[in-house]
Amino acid sequence: MREFSLEAIRQSGYLGEGFADFYDEHRPRPPSPLLDALQRYAGGELRCVVDLGSGTGLSTRPWADRAAHVVGIEPNDAMRAVAVARTTEPNVRYVAAFADHTSLPDETADLVTCSQSFHWMERQPVLAEAARVLRPGGVFAAYDYDMPPLVHREVDEAFAEHLRRRRRFRDVHGVAAGWTRTPKAKHLDAIRESGRFRYAREVVLHDEFEVGSEEIVGLARSLGLLPELKALGVTDDELGLTRLEEVVERVVGGRRVRQVLGYRVRLGVTPS
Repeated sequence: MREFSLEAIRQSGYLGEGFADFYDEHRPRPPSPLLDALQRYAGGELRCVVDLGSGTGLSTRPWADRAAHVVGIEPNDAMRAVAVARTTEPNVRYVAAFADHTSLPDETADLVTCSQSFHWMERQPVLAEAARVLRPGGVFAAYDYDMPPLVHREVDEAFAEHLRRRRRFRDVHGVAAGWTRTPKAKHLDAIRESGRFRYAREVVLHDEFEVGSEEIVGLARSLGLLPELKALGVTDDELGLTRLEEVVERVVGGRRVRQVLGYRVRLGVTPS
């Protein structure tokens, strides 16, 4: 598990200087409808939420007002350092650990989450650990947002072209992204096949909010593999980032526009 995740972290570019801060500034926070739904599914009153692969704490801090205790599990020192620096809530703490070995007591959590992180992990060992720390009837939820977001047909087309070019140069240079190891589309199957949950399902939600040009381009530049590909000599022009910036400047400019971001939630409920 650890070598699998360490290799994924190394090839992600997430260890680059300054990347964790940039990530925290430009990645989306989980929307209230998603948090509301997971809280209801976990029984309403939350004693403890455990966030696996908590990164810079974007998916950890929002639980501070909803749970008595919140624990973020993150092995990447750079990401965890930003999380600690940007967290002021006294009921939130971070642990330097891998998701398959949290060292938390049995039946600690009402809810265990993986926000945009389950694809960086070996799923079955992590599901075993999640089931161990969940109380009877507790909920495991792996949720991810779809890329590109919906902004404007020309912006979305340029963003999608950038993603296609990232995939092409990833293959050219033999950089194995986390989601090529454990595709997100297989998360629900993995939960069901683990045999550790009495019920599993997928839910589709969305968030809608205003963004400007800087946020749209910043989101693209915060995605994994980009620092690694740039270090290998792949240029912004080759990656379609120059084109994306030109389209965003022409279509959005200095305005604020509405963005729709879709979320796919795969969850499992432990036996009561």
